[in-house]
Amino acid sequence: MAETAELPEFPMPRSGRCPFAPPPELLKLHDSEKPLRRVRIWDGTTPWLVTGHAAERELLADSRVSANLALDGYPHSTQATKAHAGTRTSSINSADGAEHLRWRRMLTNSFTRSRMVKLRPEIQQITDDLIDRMLAGPNPTELNEAFSLPLPSLMICALLGVPYEDHAFFQEHAGVINGLYRTPEQNAESGAILRRYIGELVQKKIDAPSEDVLSDLGQRITAGEMTLDEATSLGHILLVAGHDTSANMITLSTALLLQEPEQLTALRERSGDEKFVANAVEELLRYLTIPHMHARRAILDDIDFHGETIRAGEGVITSLPAANWDPVAFPEPERLLLDRRASHHITFGWGPHQCVGQQLARVELQVVFSTLFRRIPTLRLAAPLEELKFKADSQAFGIYELPVAW
Repeated sequence: MAETAELPEFPMPRSGRCPFAPPPELLKLHDSEKPLRRVRIWDGTTPWLVTGHAAERELLADSRVSANLALDGYPHSTQATKAHAGTRTSSINSADGAEHLRWRRMLTNSFTRSRMVKLRPEIQQITDDLIDRMLAGPNPTELNEAFSLPLPSLMICALLGVPYEDHAFFQEHAGVINGLYRTPEQNAESGAILRRYIGELVQKKIDAPSEDVLSDLGQRITAGEMTLDEATSLGHILLVAGHDTSANMITLSTALLLQEPEQLTALRERSGDEKFVANAVEELLRYLTIPHMHARRAILDDIDFHGETIRAGEGVITSLPAANWDPVAFPEPERLLLDRRASHHITFGWGPHQCVGQQLARVELQVVFSTLFRRIPTLRLAAPLEELKFKADSQAFGIYELPVAW
């Protein structure tokens, strides 16, 4: 009992002095020779925490770990996810093995790298249009509302076949679903509303298909390859994840770059260098690690791991921010270096459950950061950094409001 009482609490608080960095207590764990130890989470359970880059990639690729939220030992991030773990339809985020592969194959043609690259001109046009509106509108303005949320929302709506005029509706409910401290009832209500909305759209696509992902899912229903519940669950996941994480990444990266004048100057001056911009995006993804509560797994069979035995039925948290700030994998991780070779980061996860939409996110961010500071070279914060409210209470790290001026 005494040993359990002394376990560190997870997640650890971030430092107000450097809000972009992972929690200091989390980074101190890199000083240990072992990349794992037990921690205590919100419900009093004591899963394992893995902090090393190589160790996390090793574990996330192991077939003896499961993403199934309903399994004993799974270390839930919120009361809501734990309360509803056994009631949700199996989907791409929670299936393993052959079942997970079946889900991913349904999206193989929708999110390929080549298809995302072909979207670059459309993303560029949307980016320029939004910047035009910013420049013609009030100065200062709030970046989330004016730019960060509209861009990925417009793109995921176009890909899925969701009417963009509904963006305020689905953004509101996505915020509830991603909140760490929402009640199970609030989470369930927003989830049910969004799933009902997606289900109705899929039904319409079955009757009148077009060239979008929901129409593809509708065709699979007609062919008997999936059920309406499965299509609804998949569409729900894609809609929520497809706009929220990218929007947070745009806002948070902008705030960070405005604190790093040398790196910002390099990005502005080399905005036409596609390789440099692509590399800069990877470094920003590493440094900020938007999915700061992930990745979580349940153990199916005993695993001998770096001097410890992780037992079947126990839970493991692989801290993606810790891995991306591991000094062995990324020397001087606290420095933002846009020319750093950082593509081996694991912001999009690792193993079979890597983010299916990562190529879309990359192209969006490459377009944004080759354009925004070139088009608005005098962009600056319109509020002190210490007054910004960071999203420590959300599954996706970010900033609630970012006032900017030029």
